[in-house]
Amino acid sequence: MMTTHNPFIPELNADLILRAYQAGIFPMADSADDPDIFWVSPEHRGIIPLDGLHVSKSLRKAIRTTAFETRVDSDFELTIENCATKGTERETTWINSTIRRLYGELFERGYCHTVEVWDGAEMVGGLYGIAIGGAFFGESMFHTRTNASKIALVHLVDRLNAGNFRLLDTQFLTDHLESLGAIEIPRSEYELRLAKAMEVRGDFGAWDHIAGRN
Repeated sequence: MMTTHNPFIPELNADLILRAYQAGIFPMADSADDPDIFWVSPEHRGIIPLDGLHVSKSLRKAIRTTAFETRVDSDFELTIENCATKGTERETTWINSTIRRLYGELFERGYCHTVEVWDGAEMVGGLYGIAIGGAFFGESMFHTRTNASKIALVHLVDRLNAGNFRLLDTQFLTDHLESLGAIEIPRSEYELRLAKAMEVRGDFGAWDHIAGRN
């Protein structure tokens, strides 16, 4: 069961989205064709403990042996397009035009980030989410090749650990995420973890400095 929140607001904008995340609320849409959004605060929240990601032997081998290239923040528009249209188990997507616009603005402002997996010139997997303080709020992921979204998630967790993040929010718990180490916690516990994460200043770019990148 989940509850929805409809705060009285004069205008829906990117700053409101940021405030909502910090309050434990996130936006969704009923479908891609519906321009409206609604606010969600699940009674039970999915998270991946940053020290608890399950990486199987086969996935470790895939990371070592595939020719995939992992990139960060190189193509937001294609990432969100693919999350909305590829590799989804739903008949329709909750990523509508309003969400694309607002998260595009948050990307330009440095809050929204993508982790992308490329095979040559083709993006074959990836994810995007919002980084605030010491929390990363995962929004959506996709893959068109085996293990591609898992490779993106492994890189994300490595990057969050390098940047001193404390919370990786997956919103809901799915069988796929559970197999990778995700757990479900009550809203009250999530809010405590969120409050602690907001006291920390995570550095999403720390991984690049450690790896000797620009």
